[in-house]
Amino acid sequence: MNRASLAVLLACLVGIPVGIGAFTFVYAKGFSYLSTDPRACVNCHIMNPQFDAWLKSGHRHTATCVECHLPHAGLSKWAAKAEHGFRHSVAFTLQNFKEPIEITPRDQKPLEHIVLTVNDLLTSKRLFDRQHW
Repeated sequence: MNRASLAVLLACLVGIPVGIGAFTFVYAKGFSYLSTDPRACVNCHIMNPQFDAWLKSGHRHTATCVECHLPHAGLSKWAAKAEHGFRHSVAFTLQNFKEPIEITPRDQKPLEHIVLTVNDLLTSKRLFDRQHW
């Protein structure tokens, strides 16, 4: 096999998967997942009931999906976003998920932490307010 044939073969072996991956990323609105915009959560349509419930909730003005469901900073935030994105894209592409959709125990930990933190803040504020009536 000559060099030109190897170059074409290599270009196809690399170019085709990269092209398909890039097309899929753009088609699936992949860049939206890098933001904190809650509308990114409904790109796959299965999250519409959860998004609608959040829209009607009292905390929609102060908390987004990412603030409650993912770590807040550093490498752990981006690692969690990448892991969620990959896991969700595989699950939704293969239609391999429970309905109604359920949070995994691993994904529940950041949510539990923020709920307890907010609850502590609200409780201490209520106690402070009562002490200063």
